[in-house]
Amino acid sequence: MTLQTITLRMPTILYRQVEQRARKAHRPVEDELVDVVTAVLPTVEDLPADIAGDLAQLAYLADAELQQVSQTTLPVRDAERMQALLLKRQREGLKPQETREAERLLHRADRTMLVRAQATVLLKARAANVTSSQPMAGV
Repeated sequence: MTLQTITLRMPTILYRQVEQRARKAHRPVEDELVDVVTAVLPTVEDLPADIAGDLAQLAYLADAELQQVSQTTLPVRDAERMQALLLKRQREGLKPQETREAERLLHRADRTMLVRAQATVLLKARAANVTSSQPMAGV
């Protein structure tokens, strides 16, 4: 992976938060900043194209939409079928058609989990940005 060097100007209060996180983790501030940015803008090079596209689009959603996405679950029918296929695979193996179905359901479950997680991360980051930009009482 190629690395780029940047100079970043940030509010002191934000820098102190990052510095404190880095100190607790016994890491350089630069590494902590990379992790924070990665959490908000994950690399999608290794993800299937449809999941990568879904994750990229989340940044453009309003908070209410992100909240709804963060609550999305795999349909019960799909979850139950995936569980049944996984148990059958352990007991006796799957036919090729069942293997394809299990892979499709697993892909759907992975997509749901990743999209929910990213929506939650974005909401948390937005809330932190709003909180840190609010004037302190009495100021």
